[in-house]
Amino acid sequence: MSFRELKSYWYSDLFRYEENQAVGIKKLIKRQFISPGFHYTFWFRLCRYLRQKNKIWFPLFLITMVILQRYKYKYGIVISPKTNIGPGLYIGHFGGIVINSEAKIGKNLNISQGVTIGMANRGENKGVATIGDNVYIGPGAKIVGAVKIGNNVAIGANCVVTKNVPDNAVVVGVPGRVISMNGSKGYIGNTNYSF
Repeated sequence: MSFRELKSYWYSDLFRYEENQAVGIKKLIKRQFISPGFHYTFWFRLCRYLRQKNKIWFPLFLITMVILQRYKYKYGIVISPKTNIGPGLYIGHFGGIVINSEAKIGKNLNISQGVTIGMANRGENKGVATIGDNVYIGPGAKIVGAVKIGNNVAIGANCVVTKNVPDNAVVVGVPGRVISMNGSKGYIGNTNYSF
């Protein structure tokens, strides 16, 4: 990943928070102070970028990891720099968010408080989830095991997903079941960025 790509990820994430669709360095700095979710995402992206650099950058990586650890405890968000998350990450409300480092997540994810994307250690779904593009995950939802979540999916509050979910599905309940094919339209906004 180049610095240009890192900047593109930052601006894509920032664009998801902005109502008036204008982003720049001033808004990037401002959001650091008013949006805990974006603040955490900023440092997560920087750590991920530095983690992939050569050994000369290692001291700076360690410093950013310490900062990210601080925000992990401050905001209650646990996302490892190893986690592969596409552009346009939006954390609506911080607190109690845990994402396994082996999860693969597409672009434009909306994630709410109390969400866990975890690993199953045994059984037919042993492993970690793969999540498509434009997915909304409601408060308290849990996604466990090597399930595939399609594109444009909405997962309801407190839902427990343990099986694959097709594109455009709305999933609710424990265990999660598809109740409609209306998808995440209306839940995912500000996705027409081009950085």
